[in-house]
Amino acid sequence: MIHSHLPVSLLLLTAAAGLYAGIQNVIAGGGSFITFPALLLAGLNPLAANMSSTIALFPSQITSAIAGRRLVAGVGTVSFKSLFLISLLGGVLGAGLLLSTPVSIFTHLVPWLVLFATAMFAWGSFGRKPKDVTTRHMPSGLVLLIQGVIAIYGGYFGGGIGFLMLAALTMAGQQVRAAAATKNALAMTMNASAVAIFAFSPQINWTAVFALGLGGIAGGIIGSWLMYRLPERWLRGFVVLVGALLTLWLFIR
Repeated sequence: MIHSHLPVSLLLLTAAAGLYAGIQNVIAGGGSFITFPALLLAGLNPLAANMSSTIALFPSQITSAIAGRRLVAGVGTVSFKSLFLISLLGGVLGAGLLLSTPVSIFTHLVPWLVLFATAMFAWGSFGRKPKDVTTRHMPSGLVLLIQGVIAIYGGYFGGGIGFLMLAALTMAGQQVRAAAATKNALAMTMNASAVAIFAFSPQINWTAVFALGLGGIAGGIIGSWLMYRLPERWLRGFVVLVGALLTLWLFIR
């Protein structure tokens, strides 16, 4: 079982990471790129850090999903209910796969997962933005397959899922505003199933989760105030930098 007691200095570091992550998620997204390395620095192994971060940041996902609930919709002939169910199932499968992965194997996978997630974040942040579309069509089976794969990845690791879903939903025919709200709701869904499973794992450091969660809540409040006052690209650039440095560190350590 993970030792739950952390020195005050590490608790403050963890809470500060949660605070920044909360602000980051409101303004630009990518808060897990801050919380994950913070938990590694606090002494958690990569598996415990991944699960603890997922649980701690879940409340902010609930509020994001609720805030955009009126724009949530299905895509083409695929109903939101179908997307919801496939996301729930995929989250369960991904979380189960993560729990069955030995810490040693996951530790070797993490650098590649972070590299992939950083690339997805950079692409979503600085790549060409999709325009509102209404005429594109994608077969319903392909839509569900893509969402299922994203959901499994989300339950397993989760970095970059927002940009993956935004790209998939807009390509399938949703307008960008609806896609943004729908992906928030689906991200909450897949993480809800993962959180329900992770909560019973002895790997979870609940002291770190509590500190991170409190910081995240405060950061969400501050982020709402700062949303129209800080350049979003600066924050996104900082996240890409953190992801790149974290990837390099994980490969060479």
